Amino acid sequence: MEKLASAILGGGCFWCLEAVYSRIDGVKSILPGYAGGDNQDPTYEQVCTGKTGHAEVIQISFDPEKTSYGKLLDWFWLCHDPTTLNRQGGDVGTQYRSVIFYENEMQKTAAYESKKAVGRSAIFDHPIVTEISELSEFFPAEDYHHDYFSNNPNAGYCTYIIQPKLEKLRLD
Repeated sequence: MEKLASAILGGGCFWCLEAVYSRIDGVKSILPGYAGGDNQDPTYEQVCTGKTGHAEVIQISFDPEKTSYGKLLDWFWLCHDPTTLNRQGGDVGTQYRSVIFYENEMQKTAAYESKKAVGRSAIFDHPIVTEISELSEFFPAEDYHHDYFSNNPNAGYCTYIIQPKLEKLRLD
């Protein structure tokens, strides 16, 4: 019986992150949701106002025998722009912030070390603004957000934003 671990990451729209991580070896499941805010059981409509403090995130369940938390963080830096504050492309607001929510001390240490290493690497022209915070609670998003790209590959956002991102990362 495999023992799964989890990671909670936010890097813009959760549809994009879900599409990327669903193609990573060792990832068993992904649940889009919300974290980092004040409302209990927030809805998409509430989070979209930017007034709840929540970020759109994904909860990744992964097999640590096949991939590591560190490798998931490596993909995190590649699949979004961690140098833009509260924005990813046309998605603007605190709900689209770049954030790593850690669940334990190992994840906290790994997140800070990974952020420092990427910052020293000079792969980005601007400083990294990614927030690293302790996870207080994760709230799953509404069902229609689950597997959004897989279920809606011809939707405008999927065609113009997600598919090019997958191609760029060679995950198509």
